[in-house]
Amino acid sequence: MTSGKTLLAAAAGLAAGAVVVTRRRQAAPTAPSAFDRWLTVTVNCAPADLQPGKLPAPLQEYGDRIETRIRPAPGDRGTELAVRLKENPPEAASSLPARLAGADPRQDLRRALREAKALLETGEVMLPDTPPTTHDTPGGRLVGLLSRRASGEGVL
Repeated sequence: MTSGKTLLAAAAGLAAGAVVVTRRRQAAPTAPSAFDRWLTVTVNCAPADLQPGKLPAPLQEYGDRIETRIRPAPGDRGTELAVRLKENPPEAASSLPARLAGADPRQDLRRALREAKALLETGEVMLPDTPPTTHDTPGGRLVGLLSRRASGEGVL
């Protein structure tokens, strides 16, 4: 095979691959946006103890801006409390820089959901001791940075 035929075969293969990829993308169902997802926690209480109108204060502050779903947790392990924002904020609000800066509205909703779970189960929201140490060491600074980061998302 000459180099011209090889190049022609490679170009035809690339073109066919591009067509396949384009058609698959068009046929694939669109993924739900991040704001369509429910944020859910399992609360150690009976479903009858939770009513949409009588949610803990952190969630009541959202008022009509959130949807709430309450149902029994699988395996009789309490109640699933799920919330999500009704209106999608601008795309820039969910970008990586917004998340790192703590400006993503889902971070506040996650925090409110965790606080509501704590209030329902224990009656209070436990906070870490401040200051956690009297010596500002490099390891302590790293732990502080990670703790601040985790407070918005609930994960590191």
